[in-house]
Amino acid sequence: MYKARLGTSRYSCLLLVYSGHPCFVAHQDYSSLRYFSLIVCLLTLVPVLFLSGCTQESSPQAATAVISFGEPPLMEIDTSKAYLVTIDTSAGTIRGRLYPEAAPQTSNNFVSLARKGYYDGLLIHRVVKGFVLQTGDPTGTGSGGPGYRFDDEPIPDHLNYVKGTLAMANSGPNTNGSQFFVVLDNLTSKLPKNYTIFGIIEDGFEVLDEIGATPTTLQPGGGESSRPISDLIMQKVSIQELEE
Repeated sequence: MYKARLGTSRYSCLLLVYSGHPCFVAHQDYSSLRYFSLIVCLLTLVPVLFLSGCTQESSPQAATAVISFGEPPLMEIDTSKAYLVTIDTSAGTIRGRLYPEAAPQTSNNFVSLARKGYYDGLLIHRVVKGFVLQTGDPTGTGSGGPGYRFDDEPIPDHLNYVKGTLAMANSGPNTNGSQFFVVLDNLTSKLPKNYTIFGIIEDGFEVLDEIGATPTTLQPGGGESSRPISDLIMQKVSIQELEE
């Protein structure tokens, strides 16, 4: 049995090597009959290497390329503390803060996923100029998520969709998961308060403007022209917890 590891997959193969065959036994009688027998044996040998029973096992990396959880994370933030967020993208870095008091469950979800590295390396799969950039989907299609949903949180009157706002993307009431958007312009009174606001970007607006000006094409399967022509990557999301 020979087991080889190739790339990110493992193959289990049975290797049969013929050795000690009677045809290879030396004889001192070098008659033509002996030579003829040897030639016949060589011609009728089964190939030296015989591979059978090959099976490919998916690697752990491939099996968990899209991370999925069964339920929302337990509360791990302290709503009396401040949480700063740094988002490193392929276009540059943006920084801001979360609203743990106004949106404790949503802020906790974001912090938990970020600490797990869930967001690292994901595409910014949707950009609508003067509107929003959207990301947080592990499939990069706009339909993926973390394997659970959680409820919306009421938006305080003093919060609105100003430029830099961090808010949850959803497919209807109480369908929050991992996808979120960043507002690219002042959408106060232009966007209904159906999307939980959980933070604000405070630094890196030139990066937001650059991303917002990215040329786009149709999304896979058609629809709006909001798919960046060149990949924009959310390389890393970092969280810093501070005492208020």
